[in-house]
Amino acid sequence: MTLDLSGRVAVVTGASRGIGYFIARELAAAGAHVIAVARTVGGLEELDDQIKADGRGQATLVPLDLTDMAGIDRLGGAIHERWGKLDILVANAAILGVVSPIGHVEAKTFEKVMTLNVTATWRLIRSVDPLLRLSDAGRAIIMSSNA
Repeated sequence: MTLDLSGRVAVVTGASRGIGYFIARELAAAGAHVIAVARTVGGLEELDDQIKADGRGQATLVPLDLTDMAGIDRLGGAIHERWGKLDILVANAAILGVVSPIGHVEAKTFEKVMTLNVTATWRLIRSVDPLLRLSDAGRAIIMSSNA
């Protein structure tokens, strides 16, 4: 069975490597226009090259550190301006942090994990929720790190 996502718009965070990279490739191969979000420009460019080599789908590259909350807010506005809707959100960017007894975890490390895994994810959902509701089949897939 082949999935046809022609005409669909998908956001994938953490798209420059790992699970996000492969999800972005598969969505593009199914015909979706992928908005690939990651901090690493080089990784995003490699993804774009691979999507082009695969021969189906397109990507828009968005170099964005998801701890930039204002940047997340701008992302939703930019998607609305260009596409008017969003069909798929794959919130994949997350960090594990330190695997240690809680008393050994530095406050700065804990705050970094919470900022990316919780606050940024909430902000992203808040930014794109109205766009997902404009789709006839809007879907959100939220992932996180664990030990």
